[in-house]
Amino acid sequence: MGWSFPIGRLFGSELRVHATFFLLLAWIGVSAWSYGGPAAALQNVGFVLALFACVVAHEFGHALTARRYGIKTPDITLLPIGGLARLERMPETPRHEILVALAGPAVNIVIWAVLMLFGAGTRLDALAALGSAPGAFLGQLAAVNLFLALFNLLPAFPMDGGRVLRAALATRMDRVHATRAAATAGQFMAFLFAFWGLASGNFMLLLIAIFVFFAGQAESQDVSSRAVAKGLMARDAMITSFESLSPSDPIHVAAQTLIRTTQHEFPVLDEDGRLAGFLTRTALFHAVAEGQNTLEIGAVMEEVPQVALNAPLDSALTALSGAPSVAVIDADARVLGYITRENVGELMVLRSPR
Repeated sequence: MGWSFPIGRLFGSELRVHATFFLLLAWIGVSAWSYGGPAAALQNVGFVLALFACVVAHEFGHALTARRYGIKTPDITLLPIGGLARLERMPETPRHEILVALAGPAVNIVIWAVLMLFGAGTRLDALAALGSAPGAFLGQLAAVNLFLALFNLLPAFPMDGGRVLRAALATRMDRVHATRAAATAGQFMAFLFAFWGLASGNFMLLLIAIFVFFAGQAESQDVSSRAVAKGLMARDAMITSFESLSPSDPIHVAAQTLIRTTQHEFPVLDEDGRLAGFLTRTALFHAVAEGQNTLEIGAVMEEVPQVALNAPLDSALTALSGAPSVAVIDADARVLGYITRENVGELMVLRSPR
C-alpha cells in the first residue's frame, strides 16, 4: 500500500504503518495538550498506541486462522481507521471464511475478558473521559475492545460481519451473487455510517463509510473477475503487440515512445529478450518532471511478477493485486506478452454473461 513503510515482521507477516497514522497521533496529542496539558497528551497518545496494539492482534487473528487453510498474509498495515491484513486470497469454503472472519472480533473479546479479570469495567461512556480520568485507562481499553468486536460484526461487507454474511449466502447461491448481495448490504451500511458521521460530526465514521463503500465494490468486482477467469490461461488475456525498451535507453526515448503508442507501460528487455523490469507511466512522468531526460530507464524501472504462458489466469490476477502488470514468459524466460488490469477488465466485459 502506498504511503506505508515496514516497521518489522511478526508471525511471518510484514507489519507496516501508513504515514497518516502519525498524523492521527499528532492530532490527538495536540488536541489533548490544548485542554489538559502534557499529562493528558501523554495518556491520550498512550491509549491510542495501546488501542492499535489491539488492532494488530485483531488482524493477526485473521492472519493466523487463514494460515490454517494454507493462506498467507504478506503484510498488515496500520491505518487511522484501523488495520488491514492483506491475505493472498479469501477462503472459498463458507465455513472457513466464517472462521477467518470471526477470528478478529474473537481476539478483541479475549482482550476484553482479560482486562475484566484485571478489574477493568466496561462503560462505553468512559471514553468521553479519556485524558481526564487517569484511573480509567484499562476500563476504557476494555470498552473499546468490546465496541470493536461488536462494530466489526455489523453486516457491512467487507468488514468481518459482512464476510460472515457473504459466506452464509454462499451456502445458498454461487459466490459471485453472494458477494454482490453482501456488497449491496455493505453499501447500505456505508450510507448509514456516513449519515451518522455527518449528524454527529464524527469524521472517523465518514472515513469508514468511504472505505466500506469502495472496498466492497472493488472486492465484488474482483470476485466476478475470478469467476469469469476460471478455465482461462494467461495466454488468453495477455497483450502480444507491444514495444519494448532497453535498460540503457534514456528517459526521453521512453517519453517519445509513450506519445506515439497507446501503451501505458513498457517491458524493459535485456539483449537476450529477457525481462529486466517494467517502466510505468507514473515513473516516466516523475522522471520527466524532475528534468531527468537523459537518465537511463534501468534506474527507474520496476520489477513485476512473471507467469508462464499456460499458467491459470487466476494466478495472474493474484499477482496483479500488488503490481502494475504481469509478464508472460516462455520456457527460456523470454517475454511473450504482458497482462494489465485494464486489459483483464476488457476481457471480463467481453466474457461476462449478459
